[in-house]
Amino acid sequence: MDPEQVHRKIIHLDMDAFYASVDQRDFPEYRGKAIAVGGSPDGRGVVATASYEARKFGVKSAMSSRKALQLCPHIIFTYPRFDVYRQVSYQIREIFLRYTDLIEPLSLDEAFLDVTIDKQGIGSAIDIAKAIKEAIQEELNLTVSAGVSVNKFVAKIASDMDKPNGLTFIGPSKIVKFMESLPVDKFFGVGKVTAKKMHELGLFTGLDLKKQREEDLVRWFGKTGHFFYRIVRGIDDRPVVPNRSSKSVGIEDTFGEDVEAFEELNTILQRLCKQLWTRIGKKEISGRTLTIKIKYADFVQLTRSITLENSFDSEDKIYATAHSLLSKVELVNKVRLLGVSISNFVEEADFPKEGIQLTLFEQRP
Repeated sequence: MDPEQVHRKIIHLDMDAFYASVDQRDFPEYRGKAIAVGGSPDGRGVVATASYEARKFGVKSAMSSRKALQLCPHIIFTYPRFDVYRQVSYQIREIFLRYTDLIEPLSLDEAFLDVTIDKQGIGSAIDIAKAIKEAIQEELNLTVSAGVSVNKFVAKIASDMDKPNGLTFIGPSKIVKFMESLPVDKFFGVGKVTAKKMHELGLFTGLDLKKQREEDLVRWFGKTGHFFYRIVRGIDDRPVVPNRSSKSVGIEDTFGEDVEAFEELNTILQRLCKQLWTRIGKKEISGRTLTIKIKYADFVQLTRSITLENSFDSEDKIYATAHSLLSKVELVNKVRLLGVSISNFVEEADFPKEGIQLTLFEQRP
């Protein structure tokens, strides 16, 4: 392990069932009830967050509201109040700022904190995490789970180990053993497709990954293989980066009725590319990677990306490239969502200049 990492103190804080917990806090009639924040089960609604009472029945985020109702017939659906959630998120961040300015928000309800040097001179990351948890409970009447370690990867895993309202510390001396025993499907970035491939290769735990040569991991998993090689050894030197800039600009459309015909999808894609070009122009940015996203009626999600040596500098170029990617997709089912985005902005220094890259991912909620 990199000796410099031992001295870092990283906290990952993840609010417990955030949207649902805020609704239960604000509306007494929802307390202790199974609720899901999201769209109606009568339409094409999707669960954004489910309360822990609903999760006991198998309801989870990204599940269709109709499926959630089947699993939990007495579930209560509430419409998202994002203005309220954003305000609460701001209040949470104000609590974080009492201890450090090194805050990297990942979403409204989770963030990394680097408290290696904390504002109040407390010194102990565990004590700081306890203080933050107590403040959120007392001032906002909400709970948060915390993971404490010497790097971001392990801290994030730790925060999920004792939910809700937990606090887990994984110290430097325990990281190697912890990573060796961790199932591969618990690694961030390992979805069901990658986990299946790992299992087919006989890789089930971090220890199995650790036994492999780095060049073999890269051959099997591409650039992510470098990450796997380092992380199973407890090496993660990524800094906590405040005020993270947007990594991509995109637009997508969820259809009222599933679309099957390629011609209809292509017409929608052309409209989305036009809207994307307008959005890029307003932000005065340019990028080299274009990605299309397709979500089928059964919620299987597929993305295809292409990275060019030159940036996408016209609406026609965006559409022509997106159309080319779409035409190579085998439409195995009706489509419920189509999206297109631009990333790898020209100012990003780590852009690979070796020409065209094509990637394909699948994700099942």
